[in-house]
Amino acid sequence: MLEKTVIDILGVPVTPFSMREAVIWLMNRVNRHIPTQVVTANAEIIMLANENPAYMSLLKAADLVLPDGAGTVWAGRKLGYHVPERVAGYDLFIEILKYAAVHGERIYFFGAAPGIAEAAREKAQELAPGVRIVGVRNGYFKESEAPEIIRKINESGADILFAALGAPKQEFWLRDHRDDLAPFLRIGLGGSFDVLAGKTVRAPKWMQEASLEWLYRLYKQPSRLGRMMALPRFVLAVLKAKKRGK
Repeated sequence: MLEKTVIDILGVPVTPFSMREAVIWLMNRVNRHIPTQVVTANAEIIMLANENPAYMSLLKAADLVLPDGAGTVWAGRKLGYHVPERVAGYDLFIEILKYAAVHGERIYFFGAAPGIAEAAREKAQELAPGVRIVGVRNGYFKESEAPEIIRKINESGADILFAALGAPKQEFWLRDHRDDLAPFLRIGLGGSFDVLAGKTVRAPKWMQEASLEWLYRLYKQPSRLGRMMALPRFVLAVLKAKKRGK
């Protein structure tokens, strides 16, 4: 099994796997039936953790935190670590779907608005023919419904649970129900179902490769401006950490 080396980015323990390494490590855990919660951490999530002690504790206890976003990769490298590439949540989602289509792991989609998970399932089956998506459920629910949701997830026989509830809700929900959930791999995906279903469009490939996906998101959704203000604060915090030698 691949060695899991953890680096410190503003107190968050990030594992600088490449995409290939992340998929191998995670599917090995599924094959060994080891419960695993994954967080893909961009700059916004890391700053949220620095402002929310409960969320920081969650990230420190997660089984794997991956470098999602150009900001996280930049920060790791700025702090002197080797970070091969970003492992974006959506891209990890797609790679796992393709892997599962070949190896037979069963998958459950939980989250997004009504109808989105179903549409994402159809697209997933086109993208990864043979993939076994054994259940879907939208993300609109009361916590009193959680036992019934968990029962259906578990009865589906899913090995992998993708939860698209938005951060930090999805991470807290997966953490709080860790002992009740049967799927071995649990990953929070934010808006990935919307992207796969075609409701939301990702930045063009050239913008992704130029680390400008954040700018495209802001252009498409000006309402994200407040959230985007975490980016300059993140840069300043990393530069201060670098100056302190941390």
